[in-house]
Amino acid sequence: MNTSKSKWLLSTVGAGVLGSALTLGTVMNTDVLKQDSGIQAASQSETTTPYNVQTTGATSQTSLSDMVADASKAIVGIDNYQSAGNRFAGSSESQKVGTGSGVVFKTEGSVAYIITNNHVIEDASKLGITTASGEETEATLVGTDPLTDLAVLKMDKKYAEGILSFGDSSKLRAGDAVVAIGNPLGLDFSGTVTQGIVSAPTRSIDVETSAGKWEMDVIQTDAAINPGNSGGALLNSAGELIGINSLKISQNGVEGLGFAIPSNDVQPLAEKLLEDGKITRPYIGVGLIDLAEVPEMYVQDIPDSVKGGVMVGNVDSASPAGKAGFIEKDVITEVNGKEINSSTALRKLLYTDLKVGDQAKFTIYRDGKQQVISVTLSSNADVEK
Repeated sequence: MNTSKSKWLLSTVGAGVLGSALTLGTVMNTDVLKQDSGIQAASQSETTTPYNVQTTGATSQTSLSDMVADASKAIVGIDNYQSAGNRFAGSSESQKVGTGSGVVFKTEGSVAYIITNNHVIEDASKLGITTASGEETEATLVGTDPLTDLAVLKMDKKYAEGILSFGDSSKLRAGDAVVAIGNPLGLDFSGTVTQGIVSAPTRSIDVETSAGKWEMDVIQTDAAINPGNSGGALLNSAGELIGINSLKISQNGVEGLGFAIPSNDVQPLAEKLLEDGKITRPYIGVGLIDLAEVPEMYVQDIPDSVKGGVMVGNVDSASPAGKAGFIEKDVITEVNGKEINSSTALRKLLYTDLKVGDQAKFTIYRDGKQQVISVTLSSNADVEK
Protein backbone atom coordinates (compact mmCIF):
# COMPACT_ATOMS: atom_id res chain seq x y z
CA MET A 1 0.00 0.00 0.00
CA ASN A 2 0.99 3.61 -0.45
CA THR A 3 3.12 4.70 2.52
CA SER A 4 3.32 8.46 1.86
CA LYS A 5 2.56 10.60 4.87
CA SER A 6 -0.36 12.97 5.36
CA LYS A 7 -0.17 15.96 7.68
CA TRP A 8 -2.39 14.31 10.25
CA LEU A 9 -1.07 10.80 9.91
CA LEU A 10 -0.51 9.31 13.33
CA SER A 11 2.32 7.15 14.46
CA THR A 12 1.70 3.46 14.04
CA VAL A 13 2.46 0.76 16.48
CA GLY A 14 5.12 -1.69 15.31
CA ALA A 15 5.44 -5.09 16.80
CA GLY A 16 9.04 -5.55 17.99
CA VAL A 17 10.07 -8.90 16.89
CA LEU A 18 13.58 -10.21 16.94
CA GLY A 19 14.87 -12.93 14.83
CA SER A 20 14.93 -16.26 15.18
CA ALA A 21 16.01 -19.82 14.96
CA LEU A 22 16.28 -23.22 13.18
CA THR A 23 14.26 -26.09 14.49
CA LEU A 24 14.47 -29.70 13.68
CA GLY A 25 12.15 -32.11 15.40
CA THR A 26 12.44 -35.74 16.09
CA VAL A 27 11.50 -38.56 18.35
CA MET A 28 14.23 -40.85 19.57
CA ASN A 29 13.77 -44.43 18.45
CA THR A 30 15.34 -47.24 20.36
CA ASP A 31 16.29 -50.55 18.82
CA VAL A 32 14.22 -53.40 20.09
CA LEU A 33 15.58 -56.92 20.37
CA LYS A 34 12.81 -59.44 19.91
CA GLN A 35 13.30 -63.11 20.73
CA ASP A 36 10.79 -65.92 20.35
CA SER A 37 11.79 -68.95 22.43
CA GLY A 38 10.31 -72.36 23.21
CA ILE A 39 10.66 -73.99 26.62
CA GLN A 40 10.96 -77.79 26.69
CA ALA A 41 10.29 -79.86 29.85
CA ALA A 42 13.22 -81.93 31.18
CA SER A 43 11.07 -85.06 31.16
CA GLN A 44 10.03 -84.65 27.52
CA SER A 45 9.62 -88.04 25.78
CA GLU A 46 11.57 -88.96 22.69
CA THR A 47 8.47 -88.77 20.53
CA THR A 48 7.70 -85.18 21.46
CA THR A 49 8.47 -82.77 18.66
CA PRO A 50 10.79 -80.06 19.98
CA TYR A 51 9.90 -76.38 19.55
CA ASN A 52 11.82 -74.46 16.94
CA VAL A 53 13.86 -71.73 18.58
CA GLN A 54 14.56 -68.66 16.46
CA THR A 55 16.32 -65.48 17.49
CA THR A 56 15.45 -62.31 15.54
CA GLY A 57 18.08 -59.71 14.91
CA ALA A 58 17.81 -56.12 16.10
CA THR A 59 15.88 -53.88 13.70
CA SER A 60 17.97 -50.94 12.48
CA GLN A 61 16.23 -47.62 13.01
CA THR A 62 17.40 -44.04 12.58
CA SER A 63 18.35 -42.41 15.87
CA LEU A 64 17.93 -38.75 16.72
CA SER A 65 21.64 -38.12 16.32
CA ASP A 66 21.70 -39.86 12.92
CA MET A 67 18.78 -37.77 11.70
CA VAL A 68 20.39 -34.56 12.95
CA ALA A 69 23.70 -35.47 11.29
CA ASP A 70 21.94 -36.04 7.98
CA ALA A 71 19.70 -32.96 8.14
CA SER A 72 22.53 -30.66 9.22
CA LYS A 73 24.19 -31.13 5.84
CA ALA A 74 21.42 -29.01 4.29
CA ILE A 75 21.84 -26.13 6.77
CA VAL A 76 24.13 -23.26 5.75
CA GLY A 77 25.34 -20.10 7.44
CA ILE A 78 24.60 -16.82 5.67
CA ASP A 79 26.69 -13.67 6.13
CA ASN A 80 25.13 -10.35 5.14
CA TYR A 81 27.74 -7.92 3.80
CA GLN A 82 26.80 -4.31 3.17
CA SER A 83 28.74 -1.57 1.46
CA ALA A 84 30.70 0.76 3.72
CA GLY A 85 32.33 4.01 2.82
CA ASN A 86 31.69 6.33 -0.10
CA ARG A 87 32.17 5.10 -3.65
CA PHE A 88 32.91 8.70 -4.74
CA ALA A 89 35.79 8.74 -2.28
CA GLY A 90 37.22 5.60 -3.85
CA SER A 91 36.06 3.26 -1.08
CA SER A 92 33.29 0.72 -1.53
CA GLU A 93 34.36 -2.10 0.78
CA SER A 94 31.73 -4.40 2.18
CA GLN A 95 31.48 -5.18 5.87
CA LYS A 96 29.67 -8.07 7.52
CA VAL A 97 26.68 -6.69 9.40
CA GLY A 98 24.82 -9.85 10.32
CA THR A 99 24.70 -13.63 10.23
CA GLY A 100 21.77 -16.00 9.79
CA SER A 101 20.93 -19.44 8.57
CA GLY A 102 19.43 -21.00 5.47
CA VAL A 103 18.16 -24.34 4.16
CA VAL A 104 19.07 -25.99 0.87
CA PHE A 105 15.71 -27.19 -0.44
CA LYS A 106 16.24 -27.77 -4.16
CA THR A 107 18.92 -28.41 -6.77
CA GLU A 108 18.51 -28.02 -10.50
CA GLY A 109 21.25 -28.41 -13.07
CA SER A 110 24.36 -26.79 -11.62
CA VAL A 111 22.44 -24.63 -9.13
CA ALA A 112 21.36 -25.20 -5.52
CA TYR A 113 18.58 -23.10 -4.00
CA ILE A 114 18.41 -21.86 -0.42
CA ILE A 115 15.35 -20.64 1.51
CA THR A 116 15.92 -18.14 4.34
CA ASN A 117 14.36 -15.08 5.97
CA ASN A 118 14.21 -11.77 4.17
CA HIS A 119 15.54 -10.00 7.26
CA VAL A 120 18.68 -12.16 7.08
CA ILE A 121 19.64 -10.91 3.60
CA GLU A 122 17.91 -7.51 3.44
CA ASP A 123 20.02 -4.67 1.96
CA ALA A 124 23.00 -6.99 1.37
CA SER A 125 25.59 -6.07 -1.24
CA LYS A 126 27.15 -9.52 -0.94
CA LEU A 127 25.98 -12.82 0.56
CA GLY A 128 28.54 -15.21 1.99
CA ILE A 129 27.68 -18.89 2.48
CA THR A 130 29.35 -21.33 4.87
CA THR A 131 28.39 -24.98 4.50
CA ALA A 132 28.07 -27.53 7.29
CA SER A 133 31.59 -28.80 6.58
CA GLY A 134 33.03 -25.28 6.66
CA GLU A 135 33.42 -24.60 2.94
CA GLU A 136 32.83 -21.00 1.89
CA THR A 137 31.24 -19.56 -1.23
CA GLU A 138 28.89 -16.78 -2.28
CA ALA A 139 25.20 -16.76 -3.11
CA THR A 140 23.05 -14.45 -5.20
CA LEU A 141 19.49 -13.35 -4.56
CA VAL A 142 16.77 -15.01 -6.64
CA GLY A 143 13.77 -13.34 -5.07
CA THR A 144 12.46 -11.94 -1.80
CA ASP A 145 9.16 -11.16 -0.13
CA PRO A 146 9.55 -8.75 2.80
CA LEU A 147 5.92 -9.10 3.88
CA THR A 148 6.21 -12.82 4.68
CA ASP A 149 9.91 -12.51 5.59
CA LEU A 150 11.08 -15.09 3.05
CA ALA A 151 13.85 -15.04 0.47
CA VAL A 152 15.37 -17.51 -2.00
CA LEU A 153 19.08 -17.55 -2.86
CA LYS A 154 21.14 -19.63 -5.27
CA MET A 155 24.69 -20.96 -5.20
CA ASP A 156 26.84 -23.45 -7.09
CA LYS A 157 25.43 -26.95 -6.65
CA LYS A 158 28.85 -28.37 -5.77
CA TYR A 159 28.54 -26.70 -2.35
CA ALA A 160 25.21 -28.39 -1.60
CA GLU A 161 26.07 -31.07 0.95
CA GLY A 162 22.46 -32.06 1.57
CA ILE A 163 18.83 -31.22 0.75
CA LEU A 164 15.78 -31.09 3.00
CA SER A 165 12.35 -32.03 1.68
CA PHE A 166 9.18 -30.26 2.78
CA GLY A 167 6.85 -31.96 5.24
CA ASP A 168 3.15 -31.24 5.84
CA SER A 169 2.87 -28.59 8.57
CA SER A 170 -0.93 -29.03 8.71
CA LYS A 171 -0.39 -32.39 10.43
CA LEU A 172 1.45 -30.88 13.40
CA ARG A 173 -0.09 -31.18 16.84
CA ALA A 174 0.78 -29.56 20.14
CA GLY A 175 3.33 -31.79 21.84
CA ASP A 176 4.98 -33.09 18.66
CA ALA A 177 8.76 -33.24 19.06
CA VAL A 178 10.87 -30.80 17.04
CA VAL A 179 14.56 -29.96 16.80
CA ALA A 180 16.28 -26.68 15.96
CA ILE A 181 19.60 -26.61 14.11
CA GLY A 182 21.27 -23.31 13.34
CA ASN A 183 24.01 -20.78 13.91
CA PRO A 184 23.12 -18.89 17.11
CA LEU A 185 25.33 -15.87 17.76
CA GLY A 186 27.23 -16.43 14.53
CA LEU A 187 29.28 -19.16 12.90
CA ASP A 188 31.33 -19.81 16.05
CA PHE A 189 28.31 -21.83 17.20
CA SER A 190 27.33 -23.22 13.81
CA GLY A 191 25.41 -26.47 13.77
CA THR A 192 23.95 -25.96 17.23
CA VAL A 193 21.06 -28.38 17.87
CA THR A 194 18.19 -27.68 20.25
CA GLN A 195 15.20 -29.91 20.89
CA GLY A 196 11.69 -29.04 21.99
CA ILE A 197 8.04 -29.52 21.16
CA VAL A 198 5.36 -27.80 19.14
CA SER A 199 3.80 -25.49 21.72
CA ALA A 200 1.00 -24.54 19.33
CA PRO A 201 0.68 -25.62 15.67
CA THR A 202 -0.97 -22.35 14.64
CA ARG A 203 -0.57 -18.83 15.97
CA SER A 204 -1.19 -15.42 14.43
CA ILE A 205 1.10 -12.61 15.52
CA ASP A 206 1.30 -9.02 14.34
CA VAL A 207 4.73 -8.04 13.05
CA GLU A 208 6.20 -4.89 11.58
CA THR A 209 7.99 -5.71 8.32
CA SER A 210 9.81 -3.49 5.86
CA ALA A 211 6.68 -3.82 3.69
CA GLY A 212 4.32 -2.74 6.49
CA LYS A 213 2.29 -4.39 9.22
CA TRP A 214 1.39 -8.02 8.69
CA GLU A 215 -0.43 -10.72 10.63
CA MET A 216 1.91 -13.69 10.30
CA ASP A 217 0.70 -17.27 10.71
CA VAL A 218 3.36 -19.23 12.58
CA ILE A 219 4.17 -22.42 14.47
CA GLN A 220 5.04 -21.82 18.12
CA THR A 221 7.83 -23.92 19.63
CA ASP A 222 9.81 -23.99 22.86
CA ALA A 223 13.01 -25.16 21.14
CA ALA A 224 15.72 -22.62 21.93
CA ILE A 225 15.90 -19.88 19.33
CA ASN A 226 18.62 -17.24 19.34
CA PRO A 227 19.93 -14.49 17.04
CA GLY A 228 21.59 -16.18 14.07
CA ASN A 229 19.08 -19.02 13.90
CA SER A 230 16.84 -16.99 11.61
CA GLY A 231 16.19 -18.73 8.30
CA GLY A 232 16.91 -22.19 9.65
CA ALA A 233 14.84 -25.34 9.57
CA LEU A 234 12.18 -26.63 11.90
CA LEU A 235 12.09 -30.40 11.43
CA ASN A 236 9.62 -33.06 12.45
CA SER A 237 10.54 -36.51 13.75
CA ALA A 238 10.96 -37.78 10.18
CA GLY A 239 13.59 -35.14 9.44
CA GLU A 240 11.25 -33.21 7.13
CA LEU A 241 11.23 -29.43 6.86
CA ILE A 242 8.00 -28.28 8.50
CA GLY A 243 8.94 -24.66 9.16
CA ILE A 244 11.45 -21.85 8.67
CA ASN A 245 12.39 -20.36 12.02
CA SER A 246 11.85 -16.66 11.94
CA LEU A 247 10.92 -15.01 15.22
CA LYS A 248 11.19 -15.09 18.97
CA ILE A 249 9.73 -13.04 21.79
CA SER A 250 12.59 -11.36 23.61
CA GLN A 251 11.83 -9.62 26.87
CA ASN A 252 12.63 -10.06 30.53
CA GLY A 253 10.96 -13.07 32.09
CA VAL A 254 9.99 -14.67 28.75
CA GLU A 255 11.48 -18.01 27.74
CA GLY A 256 10.68 -20.60 25.11
CA LEU A 257 8.56 -18.48 22.76
CA GLY A 258 9.92 -19.12 19.29
CA PHE A 259 8.07 -19.05 15.98
CA ALA A 260 8.50 -20.62 12.55
CA ILE A 261 6.78 -19.97 9.22
CA PRO A 262 4.85 -23.18 8.36
CA SER A 263 6.16 -25.26 5.47
CA ASN A 264 2.73 -25.25 3.80
CA ASP A 265 3.11 -21.47 3.51
CA VAL A 266 6.81 -21.52 2.68
CA GLN A 267 6.74 -24.03 -0.18
CA PRO A 268 4.33 -22.23 -2.57
CA LEU A 269 5.96 -18.86 -1.85
CA ALA A 270 9.42 -20.31 -2.50
CA GLU A 271 8.26 -21.77 -5.82
CA LYS A 272 6.72 -18.42 -6.78
CA LEU A 273 9.95 -16.61 -5.92
CA LEU A 274 11.88 -19.10 -8.05
CA GLU A 275 9.52 -18.43 -10.93
CA ASP A 276 9.02 -14.66 -10.74
CA GLY A 277 11.51 -13.30 -8.21
CA LYS A 278 8.68 -11.59 -6.32
CA ILE A 279 5.19 -12.11 -4.95
CA THR A 280 2.46 -10.22 -6.78
CA ARG A 281 -0.40 -8.98 -4.59
CA PRO A 282 -3.46 -6.74 -4.98
CA TYR A 283 -2.87 -3.02 -4.51
CA ILE A 284 -5.36 -0.24 -3.77
CA GLY A 285 -3.15 2.78 -3.07
CA VAL A 286 -4.08 4.23 0.32
CA GLY A 287 -2.29 4.85 3.60
CA LEU A 288 -4.25 3.53 6.58
CA ILE A 289 -4.57 4.30 10.29
CA ASP A 290 -6.39 2.11 12.79
CA LEU A 291 -9.35 3.92 14.35
CA ALA A 292 -7.97 3.12 17.80
CA GLU A 293 -5.06 5.45 16.99
CA VAL A 294 -7.15 8.31 15.61
CA PRO A 295 -7.93 11.29 17.91
CA GLU A 296 -11.57 11.65 18.95
CA MET A 297 -11.97 14.89 17.02
CA TYR A 298 -11.61 13.00 13.72
CA VAL A 299 -14.21 10.31 14.45
CA GLN A 300 -17.02 12.28 16.08
CA ASP A 301 -19.29 11.75 13.08
CA ILE A 302 -18.91 7.96 13.09
CA PRO A 303 -22.06 6.19 14.40
CA ASP A 304 -21.81 4.45 17.77
CA SER A 305 -22.71 1.19 16.04
CA VAL A 306 -19.29 1.20 14.33
CA LYS A 307 -16.92 -0.65 16.65
CA GLY A 308 -13.81 -0.70 14.49
CA GLY A 309 -12.27 0.15 11.17
CA VAL A 310 -9.43 1.98 9.48
CA MET A 311 -9.16 5.58 8.40
CA VAL A 312 -7.63 6.62 5.09
CA GLY A 313 -4.61 8.75 5.85
CA ASN A 314 -3.63 9.53 2.26
CA VAL A 315 -4.53 8.50 -1.27
CA ASP A 316 -2.45 8.06 -4.39
CA SER A 317 -4.56 9.85 -6.98
CA ALA A 318 -3.30 7.54 -9.76
CA SER A 319 -4.07 4.37 -7.78
CA PRO A 320 -7.21 2.21 -7.93
CA ALA A 321 -8.47 3.86 -4.74
CA GLY A 322 -7.80 7.33 -6.12
CA LYS A 323 -9.62 6.55 -9.35
CA ALA A 324 -12.53 5.05 -7.42
CA GLY A 325 -13.01 8.26 -5.42
CA PHE A 326 -11.46 7.60 -2.01
CA ILE A 327 -10.46 10.71 -0.07
CA GLU A 328 -8.58 11.34 3.16
CA LYS A 329 -10.48 10.64 6.39
CA ASP A 330 -12.77 8.05 4.79
CA VAL A 331 -13.33 5.26 7.32
CA ILE A 332 -13.36 1.71 5.92
CA THR A 333 -15.45 -0.74 7.96
CA GLU A 334 -16.09 -3.62 5.53
CA VAL A 335 -14.71 -5.18 2.34
CA ASN A 336 -17.10 -7.41 0.42
CA GLY A 337 -19.26 -7.65 3.51
CA LYS A 338 -16.43 -8.73 5.84
CA GLU A 339 -15.74 -6.52 8.85
CA ILE A 340 -12.41 -4.71 8.95
CA ASN A 341 -11.09 -3.78 12.40
CA SER A 342 -7.47 -2.90 11.60
CA SER A 343 -5.08 -2.13 8.78
CA THR A 344 -3.49 -5.55 9.33
CA ALA A 345 -6.87 -7.24 8.88
CA LEU A 346 -7.45 -5.30 5.65
CA ARG A 347 -4.08 -6.38 4.24
CA LYS A 348 -4.76 -9.97 5.24
CA LEU A 349 -8.08 -9.98 3.43
CA LEU A 350 -6.67 -8.33 0.31
CA TYR A 351 -3.69 -10.66 0.09
CA THR A 352 -5.41 -13.94 0.91
CA ASP A 353 -9.01 -13.63 -0.30
CA LEU A 354 -8.58 -11.42 -3.38
CA LYS A 355 -6.37 -11.28 -6.44
CA VAL A 356 -5.23 -8.76 -9.01
CA GLY A 357 -8.12 -7.76 -11.29
CA ASP A 358 -10.86 -8.49 -8.74
CA GLN A 359 -13.45 -5.85 -7.96
CA ALA A 360 -13.87 -5.24 -4.23
CA LYS A 361 -16.70 -3.35 -2.56
CA PHE A 362 -15.55 -1.12 0.30
CA THR A 363 -18.12 0.02 2.86
CA ILE A 364 -17.01 3.42 4.15
CA TYR A 365 -18.21 6.30 6.30
CA ARG A 366 -17.67 9.81 4.99
CA ASP A 367 -18.89 12.75 7.05
CA GLY A 368 -20.86 10.29 9.14
CA LYS A 369 -22.76 8.81 6.20
CA GLN A 370 -22.34 5.26 4.93
CA GLN A 371 -21.61 4.51 1.29
CA VAL A 372 -20.08 1.77 -0.83
CA ILE A 373 -17.16 2.30 -3.21
CA SER A 374 -16.15 -0.33 -5.79
CA VAL A 375 -12.43 -0.67 -6.50
CA THR A 376 -10.77 -2.76 -9.23
CA LEU A 377 -7.55 -4.07 -7.71
CA SER A 378 -4.28 -3.63 -9.56
CA SER A 379 -0.87 -5.20 -8.90
CA ASN A 380 1.72 -4.09 -6.39
CA ALA A 381 4.28 -4.89 -9.10
CA ASP A 382 3.06 -1.79 -10.93
CA VAL A 383 4.10 0.44 -8.03
CA GLU A 384 7.65 1.53 -7.36
CA LYS A 385 8.67 0.73 -3.81
